[in-house]
Amino acid sequence: MVSLHRYIRSIRRVGIKEWWHQLQYIGDAKSGTLKGKDQFGNRYFENMNPEEEIPGRHRWVDFAQHDYNATQVPAEWHAWLQHIRKDPPIEDRVMQNLSPPWKGPWVENLTGTRGAYKPYNTTKPKIEPWQPKVYARGPSA
Repeated sequence: MVSLHRYIRSIRRVGIKEWWHQLQYIGDAKSGTLKGKDQFGNRYFENMNPEEEIPGRHRWVDFAQHDYNATQVPAEWHAWLQHIRKDPPIEDRVMQNLSPPWKGPWVENLTGTRGAYKPYNTTKPKIEPWQPKVYARGPSA
């Protein structure tokens, strides 16, 4: 449970509009330093003050899209959020030089959406469906 003092402190730091946005999307009032932004518009924050944030929850992402999921976070930023990398990708020289030239652009997982991959079958089925044969009627007598 967030205290009233923390709510007021957060409103002063981030403003009422951003504070309301955080309550609607992440359900918490947080304030921290902006560490970077990815190619999709997601913003990444960090607050290293141990008195304000719970250890392990001091890094977070503010998604650009309303219907968000974890596949919208690129691998570089995921490594930073999960404490695999110490520095964010913008400051980490290893991560900047790591991207190979053959690597394609990152896309989110589209499973469950209209853009999902749908395979089709090219083999002949073992059982053919019954097709009724229709004959032309003769002259009526």
